[in-house]
Order: sequence, then structure tokens, then C-alpha cells
Amino acid sequence: MDSLVAAARAVRVSDERVLEAIAAVPRADFVPADYARQADVDAPIPIPHHQVTTQPSLVARMVEALALTGDERALEIGTGYGWQTALLARLAREVFSVERFADLAQTARGALAETDNVTIVVGDGSEGLTERAPFDAILVAAAYPSVPAPLAEQLTEGGRLVQPLGHGGEEDVVLFQKRRGVVHRVRSISGAHFVRMHGRHGFS
Repeated sequence: MDSLVAAARAVRVSDERVLEAIAAVPRADFVPADYARQADVDAPIPIPHHQVTTQPSLVARMVEALALTGDERALEIGTGYGWQTALLARLAREVFSVERFADLAQTARGALAETDNVTIVVGDGSEGLTERAPFDAILVAAAYPSVPAPLAEQLTEGGRLVQPLGHGGEEDVVLFQKRRGVVHRVRSISGAHFVRMHGRHGFS
């Protein structure tokens, strides 16, 4: 875990709450057992359905960009095995996470069984989670060329959204903020490689 904190610092993550969360959440608990020894390496790890976990230092940059203070309702699109979810749970008041694949959601639920402020839902992430909206922060872990309309609608005024923009494979991870009812681009966070966002408001 110290190595992942160092990796986050190396990409200029300076939010101490984010760094403390990384130090406190063992990534080995959120990867397939065969990869547990590689959990403290700053690299993606394969998970089922041809998915991969996000590189930890990139997770740190994306989470930091949300500028969480501890009182937010956060929405995550793409639970995976739940490490990023666990970090969000330490940094926000309440976290809702939407995962496309039921088996990944079940694995994440098991890993997060003792975390009482997380709700994991199996569904179409491109549609957000209308029944739990609005959200102060939204973190998207899949690529699409634009912010899906439902996610923009479900973001509170002044809320922040981080999403990889692209077609899957070569993305620009971007921070957005909602002002006067419109989601505006704030800045680029990083280049990255993400899987595609599938769904009604994503790729078919």
C-alpha cells in the first residue's frame, strides 16, 4: 500500500484524504486471488469479461479531481472488483455504484461487506441511477465520447463529474462541473486507456 501511495504522489496527487484512503484500503482484497501478489504494483489487473482494473495512480488522480469533502452522495459507473468504490466510501458520505456484470457486482459486494455506506446495483451505467439521484459527484470508469445525458441530469448544481472521453482504448480523462444546469468541461486530468461504456446512452 505504501508503494501505491508513493505512485499517487509521483503523479502529483496531494489531497491527504485521498492518500490516507489509499493507505488504508488493501488493494489485494479487491483483485482476483491469482493476482494478489501484484496488487501493490501501480498497474491494471485483469478481471473477468475482458475488463481490467484502473491503474491505481490514475484512480487517485480521478478521485482527487472530485474534491470530496466527506458529505457527498457519489455515483460510480463501473464497480469492477470494488477498490475504487472502497476509496470513495472513505471520502464521501454515501456511494452508489452501478456495475454491468452481475458476477463482478457480487464479488465487489463481498469485498465491501463491512462497508455500510455503499450500495452496488447491477444495471446500465449509461443511465445512471435515477431512483437515487441527484449526486454531488460522479466517477465514470468507462469510455464514451461525451457525457451521457442521464448522468448530466443526475448531477447536482455545482457537482463534479470525471469521465474518460473517447471510443475505448485511447482516452482523455476529463473533469466536468455543472453550472446553471449545464455540464461544463473544467480540465483534462490524464490520458488513459479504458474499456467502452455500453448501454442505452453508450455504445451498443
